[in-house]
Amino acid sequence: MSIQVPIGIDDFRRLRELGLEYVDKSHLIQELVDRPGTEVVLLPRPRRFGKTLNLSMLRCFFERRAQDLSPLFRDLRIWQAGEQYRAHFQRYPVLHLTFKGVKAESFDAFWEGVQDRIARLFDEHRDLLGSGALSEREARRYREVLDGTAGRIAYETALLDLSSYLHRSHGERVVILLDEYDEPLHAGYLHGYAAQVIGFFRAFLTEGLKGNPHLFKAVLTGVLRVARESIFSGLNNVAVYSLLAPEFDTCFGFTEPEVESLLARFGRPERLPSLRAWYNGYLFGDTVVYNPWSVLNFLSREDGAPQPYWVNTSSNDLVREQLERRALALEPAFATLLDGGSVERVLDESVPLGELDRSDEVLWSLLVFTGYLRAEKRSRGPMEQPSHLLSIPNREVRGVYTTTFRRWLGARLERQSGGLVRLLDALLAGDAARFEAQLQAFATDVLSYHDTGRPDPEQVIQGFVLGLLAALEPDYQVRSNRESGRGRPDVIIRPAQPERPGVVLELKVARAGKTLEQALDEGIEQIRRNDYTAELRAAGASPVLALAVAFDGKVVRAASVPFAVSP
Repeated sequence: MSIQVPIGIDDFRRLRELGLEYVDKSHLIQELVDRPGTEVVLLPRPRRFGKTLNLSMLRCFFERRAQDLSPLFRDLRIWQAGEQYRAHFQRYPVLHLTFKGVKAESFDAFWEGVQDRIARLFDEHRDLLGSGALSEREARRYREVLDGTAGRIAYETALLDLSSYLHRSHGERVVILLDEYDEPLHAGYLHGYAAQVIGFFRAFLTEGLKGNPHLFKAVLTGVLRVARESIFSGLNNVAVYSLLAPEFDTCFGFTEPEVESLLARFGRPERLPSLRAWYNGYLFGDTVVYNPWSVLNFLSREDGAPQPYWVNTSSNDLVREQLERRALALEPAFATLLDGGSVERVLDESVPLGELDRSDEVLWSLLVFTGYLRAEKRSRGPMEQPSHLLSIPNREVRGVYTTTFRRWLGARLERQSGGLVRLLDALLAGDAARFEAQLQAFATDVLSYHDTGRPDPEQVIQGFVLGLLAALEPDYQVRSNRESGRGRPDVIIRPAQPERPGVVLELKVARAGKTLEQALDEGIEQIRRNDYTAELRAAGASPVLALAVAFDGKVVRAASVPFAVSP
């Protein structure tokens, strides 16, 4: 049988009109309509799990147009669900905007892409200019957006303005669909202009989605939720349903009954065990989900053996940057995962990109939400935040770990391992000169320009140093900002057994108006004044060592500090 499956076709109308295979996800409409008190919904899912196709389906259902598109839906679940849902069919003006592909290497290029996307959106509704619904001032501003001469405010208020015009013209509130909203944020983080992207999106989304009287529903999709970046800081009406939530759990990806039905229709039911091993294993809420992209690619090749399809389609830049940065600390956990085991971690449903550099926990959340790990919820008691048991979901993704990820980690480990031994030896010997030389080598190799130039470089530096020192575990406890003496040292390295060296590190960054030497002197004085070595002396560490370390960008200085208790 010739298998008519849609490979790379994410336009719902085209797919249905061509008679291609479609797994019914129209119950997404029902779930949205059944939440009358929820105006704005954010649905983060991994790439190639049906986000764009679903938004296209929503547009076809909700959008007011002259042509009747009911034949596209008559055999789908939403049409059979009842008149209360069909009452919303082709009723509303729709604003459909995608940021897919807006991943420039500079803010100027990003801004050019944003202007182009918004101009296209306005062009789709150009009929407003002749409708009589716009004032002279509004029409002039509309034309400025179309020809690229509008000021920044016009782009920041584009969703609000356009929804207002459409509501006024059609007498119905507006549906807003935003696809891959977070893709520009990933690029901004990687190329050092994240703060500028965040500034735009904060205004753009707040203006368009918060308290907008012209809004019926808004649906946003992307890979990550990045609320802690203050993208949604002005919004309190966004309902977020990540892949950990039970809501919308079957709206993306394929369930096992859906895969069984596909295989039966194509006369290949015996292939279910193979597909289960290769493409199953994700957990969305409590539902086990297959990767739809890989299943469809498998079905498009008659009698073919399962192959890795999805892994070659995803952008791995953000994952690669983080894995390389943490190669040394990740090595034991990766070995456990590749042995078929699991690691237990507390996940954050939002992935704060600004904390990636200083938090290993955020990295695990990134791997889960980008589709590289399965997360199974574990109970840790009524008063504790739940953790998740993380494992590699299937054979296809395991191949990424054994090839691509291992290659990245291996290259970085080869460069770092010898230097790390020398760095730790120098640290535990209290040899500031040798420690400085090795730390300088790591700073040059690992830190990048968008790390040390951030508004909070101290936290970035602290995360960088803690990552290097993680190799001392379990013989040493490496902790940050613990009480010791009369203050909190940046890093304290406490031996698991007495009569072994213990070390306090105070980290400083030379800011504007402060030289590297002044920053170093400040660290030395802080250690002496606050008696930071008190905890190590009480624990029986011997010798007790203290080092002040100062950074100016990627330049490092270190000095030993003979501990002394001030009166």
